Amino acid sequence: MAGADVSYDRGSPVLFAAVVVLDASNLEIVEVAATTGRAAFPYVPGYLSFRELPPLLEAFAKLRTRPDLVLCDGHGRAHPRRFGFACHLGVALDVPAIGVAKSRLVGEHREPGLRRGAHVALRADGEVIGEVLRTQPGVKPVYVSVGHRVSLATARQLVLRFTPRYRVPEPIRAAHAEVNRLRTETRAPSR
Repeated sequence: MAGADVSYDRGSPVLFAAVVVLDASNLEIVEVAATTGRAAFPYVPGYLSFRELPPLLEAFAKLRTRPDLVLCDGHGRAHPRRFGFACHLGVALDVPAIGVAKSRLVGEHREPGLRRGAHVALRADGEVIGEVLRTQPGVKPVYVSVGHRVSLATARQLVLRFTPRYRVPEPIRAAHAEVNRLRTETRAPSR
């Protein structure tokens, strides 16, 4: 299983993409692949896949281990066009993918209960497009949505399984740490 993340500094064309493969049984890191590149598509809210997917696919191409699931820092069907970053990535790689976002892009919901695992439907235009899931007691929930080849119920179960301690699943946390490491390394002045 893998986590995927892309980062950049606003106003900069440089993107940092990372994929971190973890062992699903113990959440230990198995492999890391990353790349730095220039964005070929401008920043347009709602169209981030076109900007962020190319460098992330380059990072996936570097892997020796093919993940059987990808958790993405972003949305899947919980997107205005019902096809967010997790959908794009899952289809491009033909691998099951789940979108896990820290903020809502579209839709309405009630507040889930305060206990770990509490969840409510995220709805837009009369359809369920995801779930709002409390991964830890008393912390803000995350927005879980189907990316590719996984049901919403399975997505919720997997996100909870891979989020033992913090708000965000470990694969995404690991990928986020890697892109931040790359950004810091790139900014560091040479001696």
